[in-house]
Amino acid sequence: LSLPHVIERPDRRGFLVVDAGKASAKAKPMTKLVAWTWNERVHPKKPRVPNPAVLVVRVRDEAEKRVLLDGNPTACFTEPHYDGYAAVLVRLAAIDVAELRRLITAAWTCVAPKSVLAPKPKRERAAKAPAKKTRRRATGR
Repeated sequence: LSLPHVIERPDRRGFLVVDAGKASAKAKPMTKLVAWTWNERVHPKKPRVPNPAVLVVRVRDEAEKRVLLDGNPTACFTEPHYDGYAAVLVRLAAIDVAELRRLITAAWTCVAPKSVLAPKPKRERAAKAPAKKTRRRATGR
């Protein structure tokens, strides 16, 4: 799956959108995560551990999150860490490629630069009507 302005994180644990249009001379380009590896809390009081079998995917809002959780509880779930955050956790073994592609594409639309989502229409030159030929009246001078 290839989406405009999406790159893989340097740690290879997620994908993010880079909006170079938001960068200034001193600031880095704006980046927003689209999907990333879930960091699971395996042991209480110990750091979270990456779980490559589960992908966190951004969603538009809490309503969309609820629809996904109710519609496919085998593949989509959440945890308290993501309460109030527009993202679902997806078990990769429980989802087909087409559905995962749809989820990631929808996640991309949540964070992609507006200029990419709705490019400005190209201005077309108005077709000029051919100029009317006018005859000059001959004067007797």
